[in-house]
Amino acid sequence: MNLSSSLTFDSSYSLKWAHTRPFHYRHHRPPNVVVCSSSLATEPAPSRGLSRIESLSQVSGVLGSQWGDEGKGKLVDILAQHFDIVARCQGGANAGHTIYNAEGKKFALHLVPSGILNEDTLCVIGNGVVVHLPSLFKEIDGLETNGVGCKGRILVSDRAHLLFDFHQEVDGLRESELAKSFIGTTKRGIGPCYSSKVIRNGIRVGDLRHMDTFPRKLDILLSEAALRFKDFKYSPNMLSEEVERYKRFAERLEPYIADTVHFMNESISEKKKILVEGGQATMLDIDFGTYPFVTSSSPSAGGICTGLGIAPRVVGDLVGVVKAYTSRVGSGPFPTEILGQGGDILRFAGQEFGTTTGRPRRCGWLDIVALKFSCQVNGFSSLNLTKLDVLSDLPEIQLGVAYKQIDGTPVKSFPGDLRLLEQLKVEYEVLPGWKSDISSIRNYSDLPKAARRYVERIEELVGLPVHYIGVGPGRDALIYK
Repeated sequence: MNLSSSLTFDSSYSLKWAHTRPFHYRHHRPPNVVVCSSSLATEPAPSRGLSRIESLSQVSGVLGSQWGDEGKGKLVDILAQHFDIVARCQGGANAGHTIYNAEGKKFALHLVPSGILNEDTLCVIGNGVVVHLPSLFKEIDGLETNGVGCKGRILVSDRAHLLFDFHQEVDGLRESELAKSFIGTTKRGIGPCYSSKVIRNGIRVGDLRHMDTFPRKLDILLSEAALRFKDFKYSPNMLSEEVERYKRFAERLEPYIADTVHFMNESISEKKKILVEGGQATMLDIDFGTYPFVTSSSPSAGGICTGLGIAPRVVGDLVGVVKAYTSRVGSGPFPTEILGQGGDILRFAGQEFGTTTGRPRRCGWLDIVALKFSCQVNGFSSLNLTKLDVLSDLPEIQLGVAYKQIDGTPVKSFPGDLRLLEQLKVEYEVLPGWKSDISSIRNYSDLPKAARRYVERIEELVGLPVHYIGVGPGRDALIYK
């Protein structure tokens, strides 16, 4: 099916610029942009990849640059083989990272950092993460059942906040209240837990070491939830049962609890290599995303320092992960969204269904305006372009390169005004597709010319090099550019 022809009827966004201003590659190279050199294409892929990875800073990070689900876990899993520590700095079990081991076995991780599959890597769950212990233990049990050892390899910050089952129930009640204006959360209790943290009545992992005061603190949380939501039923029995449950959890968690702020800074002074794994993505950032349709933490670069307790000056290379198209889960503005059949084609080709919820993701063309904004906020040193293979069957591919108001006035950056964001029109460039399977290609020079043109045009528009290109879900399905 011709995706572009279906767009004419199915998309509510204007595509007229895409057809009235055709893109001619040779004549549209803007001055003063960083274009990734093709000289590396002559090197063997393994040595090229190793040189890329070894050149990364002592403290590096992998962050999402869109609305999440970009495929961060795979790159973290690959890079982790060359790092001593992989750390999560924010979010909770709403962050779903799908990775594959060397045998091709699939693992869906939510709280445990994606470096866990590499047996020499230590995984840190930092103070900025909200931790649902039943979910964490379920993950650990699943990993160990499949031969992945976790004992002595996971540290949980004593400053991290505990996310309780009631937070999840409250999350659902809150969404029900919002009716048609619902946020579209994963209902994993993330927002309510961060709310408890911010209003200073949350319970931290370290509080599990003081079970004499734990019941009183939990009673305050549960009582407040009952006062706020009439459908939340709270009784003394609920409190006593939860306290007994958490006594058992406390005993099991004790070997994992650590002062991770001290550990991280000691590791930095010992020259250990640290990789930070971001959850969610910049366009879901509580400050910089499409508020209020965002997550409740800071998945952008600033969250690394506040979520791990490390100084900004030690953070080096940050790799922005960007899908070759765009997707988002839940509600909120999505300028380059493709409605109807066109979106369905991308959704099923890319298997765009949530790791955490299974919900179908909304799909659209790559949004360069949003990507440039994300690059500005984070200061990425390079990009990882994922799922390029998903576009392989399309006769032509579009890039959303500019925003304009209804009256034609240019919008210079990604706006914080949701009304403007919902009403603006997107200007597109059209590039030819390559109409061939690229999933087995491992050298950049072997990609079809049209695929290379697409990658290089993204580099030109954003002003950053694409160093990693995903062409399939497997660990080896990666091209180093």
